[in-house]
Amino acid sequence: FFHLFTLLSRSSSEELAVTMSVTMDIILKRADKIYREGDMVSGVVVISSKDGFSHQGITLAMDGQVSLQLSAKSVGLFEAFYNSLKPIQLVTFGLELAKPGKMAKGQFEIPFEIPLKPKPGQTTYETYHGVFVNIQYVLRCEMKRGAFSKAVSKSIEFIVEASKTNEVGKEVSFTISPASLENLKDRAAVPDFAVEGLLHTSVCSITKPFTGEITLKMSEAPIKSIELQLVRVETCGCLEGYAKDATEIQNIQIAEGDVCRNMSIPLYMIFPRLFTCPTLATDNFKVEFEVNVVIVLTTGDLITENFPIKLIRN
Repeated sequence: FFHLFTLLSRSSSEELAVTMSVTMDIILKRADKIYREGDMVSGVVVISSKDGFSHQGITLAMDGQVSLQLSAKSVGLFEAFYNSLKPIQLVTFGLELAKPGKMAKGQFEIPFEIPLKPKPGQTTYETYHGVFVNIQYVLRCEMKRGAFSKAVSKSIEFIVEASKTNEVGKEVSFTISPASLENLKDRAAVPDFAVEGLLHTSVCSITKPFTGEITLKMSEAPIKSIELQLVRVETCGCLEGYAKDATEIQNIQIAEGDVCRNMSIPLYMIFPRLFTCPTLATDNFKVEFEVNVVIVLTTGDLITENFPIKLIRN
């Protein structure tokens, strides 16, 4: 019995050593890993080993899904449909790269090609990493081993971009003063000021900078700073109800200190990759974006003007 136990232990140790010596990687032909619906996702799976080994088959799977979740404040309000926020499967495709067999020591490359096509009744959305909505596409390769060995696997994310559109937006001019502000408890307590500005377009290309200008006409209180804030508005839900949450993506300081009056100050902001996507509206979720122009006074008062914008890819 002791001799049999020793043999089994030795066999397990040898298998574990082999597993530790096997490495796997997925290399895509496109260095930027960017694809669109209908493209062929191709590349090679690289397997390296210091010793020969046997395996129970090598498979490659493509998975694309939308993950939804509720914020902490919304869970209590919408417990009835909390469990209904299941991931939405957009893409599912499996491929057998190798049948069960043996591999010699060294490095081997296994080429693959998988079409990027959505499931029937679905469509592909652009890759997006949000707070309550997450759209992700992954390739996962797995090599199954024997009973005493752990499977070897490797996963990589690739980027999916939406189709291009040619929608054109209009300029948005605005004026901010105490009279135009909302949600004020005591309007008389706010120092008098006047601001004029212009957003060059309300329909913004995600690959181009957001631009505009702002001019401080007058202000009784000195200005501390002027900021430009990009906000995501994510909506999750179903027939039972919807939960809508706004969170900040980035905040850029446009001006610092008590700026000159009647001087045009440019607004300029780059949309961050992955954390923004073309504006989306579906039955189960929405991803929208807004821009806030924030003026901070030395008195501690915060003046905010909100502008909904639509992001597109063109």
